[in-house]
Amino acid sequence: MPLVPPPPARAARALAALAALPLLLLGTACSPETDPNPIASAPGVRPAERDITFTSGPDTLHGTFALPPDGGEGLPAALIVSGSGPTDRDGDNPARPDAGTNENIARVLAEAGVASLRYDKLGSGATGMASRDPEAPVDYGVFADEVAAAYAFMADQPEVDPARLVVIGHSEGALFALRAHELAGGTPPAALVLAAPPGRRYLDVLDRQVTEQVRQAEAAGALGYTEAEETLSDTRYAIAGIRDGEVPDLASGSPLGGVLEPRTAPFLRTVDAMDPVDLARDVPDDIPVLVLWGTADSQIQRSDVDRLMTGLPGAERVDVEGADHVLRVYDDAPGAPVLDSQRRFSPDVAPALVGFLEDSVGL
Repeated sequence: MPLVPPPPARAARALAALAALPLLLLGTACSPETDPNPIASAPGVRPAERDITFTSGPDTLHGTFALPPDGGEGLPAALIVSGSGPTDRDGDNPARPDAGTNENIARVLAEAGVASLRYDKLGSGATGMASRDPEAPVDYGVFADEVAAAYAFMADQPEVDPARLVVIGHSEGALFALRAHELAGGTPPAALVLAAPPGRRYLDVLDRQVTEQVRQAEAAGALGYTEAEETLSDTRYAIAGIRDGEVPDLASGSPLGGVLEPRTAPFLRTVDAMDPVDLARDVPDDIPVLVLWGTADSQIQRSDVDRLMTGLPGAERVDVEGADHVLRVYDDAPGAPVLDSQRRFSPDVAPALVGFLEDSVGL
């Protein structure tokens, strides 16, 4: 029983690998036989959307620019940065194809009169591998450059007020949002929103998540003791290798083979060296920050967010009761066998987000 969703194909491995990356490893169990949940509904309103493309280095990226239904001019606007792995513009990936986190946030923003841009980063959606060799390593800088290019594209849209730009980062995307003041060039963001943000070093988060999955699988009888111990040993051996500048070859068929491997090592080594607390301390004091975290989030623990907040003493924090990592809520318990699309996006996200934006960018 693999712990990590396998890459969809060898050709996509380099990016599907950039991890089935840690922060989205734990997917909701899905059962297509489950009856649709009658309370499941999309938040906000349907924006007026247009498909866009922009370039980052040699690559053409595809995305969606969204406006309030009646359009407008001089609007505040938000760049939405996706979580880990092959997560597309809407916040979906192969492990959670109906998560819709970014799309739901865009709907909340549209109802509040805020434009937004979300995009398919390299390895996802319509962008795919763009100009890249699917077998070649892709470093952290490629994704940082994409954030910078997307931000500049958003600022250039005629409907947008460049003095009222916001960066919203979900999960791994929060690490890029924390660097937005450096990546944005001459127009730093007016505010940041960190949704389900990691608060510890990247590979420490991976280690904890894999350990929890292994122990749960072992307790359920899906993994034997020997297999469980080998997987945990492989994990820690590979993490140590990445941090030391090398990546050991894992055993053939290892469930970690698509995550901790030479192709992903450059990204992992760079992002792991960035302590989120240090990134948080570097955010200029005049940039307001909102931290959103769901109390049913099994990927990011409360203690992780507590730790992150030590670097953001002036930030606003909202713990969204009952919401999971993609900000959806369960009727019964996290891990219930239902599709993400059958669960509500938490109704508590909109008032928290809109209230923060009213204060920070003047809706």
